[in-house]
Amino acid sequence: MEKKKKLLCILHLPPPVHGSSMVGRYIKDSVKINYEFNTKYINLGTSKSIGDVGKKPLSKIISYLKIVFKTIKQLILFKPDIVYLAITAKGIGFYKDFIIALITKLFGIQLVLHFHNKGVQLYQHKKIDNFLYKTVFKKAKVILLSKFLYPDIQKYVSKENVYYCANGVPLLNTFDNVKVKSNKKVQLLFLSNLIESKGVFILLQALNNLQKREFDFTCNFVGGVGDITENDFNNKVKYFELEKNVFYLGKKYDKEKFDIFSNSDIFILPSFYENECFPLVLLEAMQFGLPLISTYEGAIPEIIEDGVNGFLLKQKNTDTLTSKLEILINDKQLRSKMGEAAYDKYIKNYKLEIFESNMLKILNKSLNKE
Repeated sequence: MEKKKKLLCILHLPPPVHGSSMVGRYIKDSVKINYEFNTKYINLGTSKSIGDVGKKPLSKIISYLKIVFKTIKQLILFKPDIVYLAITAKGIGFYKDFIIALITKLFGIQLVLHFHNKGVQLYQHKKIDNFLYKTVFKKAKVILLSKFLYPDIQKYVSKENVYYCANGVPLLNTFDNVKVKSNKKVQLLFLSNLIESKGVFILLQALNNLQKREFDFTCNFVGGVGDITENDFNNKVKYFELEKNVFYLGKKYDKEKFDIFSNSDIFILPSFYENECFPLVLLEAMQFGLPLISTYEGAIPEIIEDGVNGFLLKQKNTDTLTSKLEILINDKQLRSKMGEAAYDKYIKNYKLEIFESNMLKILNKSLNKE
């Protein structure tokens, strides 16, 4: 029996809960990957919550040094055949990950870099960053979430060294529950952390426009606080006089989260977050037959086909967001049609087992093992 190849995965794990950490957990828990490879895992995270990001520098330095030590220890003792690194594309996060990538390269081990964010293009003109990018990408294999994201790294990586693997999420819902809701009011849903660049205030402005036009709706905001506090959010709601229409529900998990998706009619994520690549929450909303409204950011245009399973907008375009919401609020049958298309696309492309199979193929190919 052929001896299993050794795989060292250095990735983000929750907490905090965000796209990269959730994908990290799916990889760590993957029966397929752990069966195929002899695996070890190191958590790259140095923050315990979204609110910790950018804070507690001393504790983060200590945590990071522990990560470096664990990496060196595994490279020496475990002797992996391949190292998978969920690398950050730019800034301080990249500099930290670069050191880990460089250590791996010094051991002569095949490095596979998985990008859950973008931003290389923003920094590649800087001399130091350009040198570091050239170093880290040399002889490495790269996993991107979509072909829409290749331009970000095309200066450094040829297409034959790039693999594409769309994210996937576990199946939470069945088609039996995908139907036009019988809500008296149309239920809108925003589910993400309260971060301004996720479009929180943009959406509130659009909801204010709808209210002025005498539309009757409810919009629930679900997620943890980020750079917008609960007090900031509530003050904005009061400013727009939306207290009877808009509700912040905080974090929701499991059945509570399931129920919120099930009872919603439209999902909105008007993001202009510069690191936005492939929001998992859109995949979750698709499972529940929700038409989607989001922006031309990252790989979102791969998830949402404009006019088919939702609408795409330019970033920060409140007027267009208002008009698209009007269309869907007024047209129950269009919501149904788009929702069914969203569900069908999830089943075809974004189930977790599809993601696992694609990741497994990529890891094998990176070792020239089919």
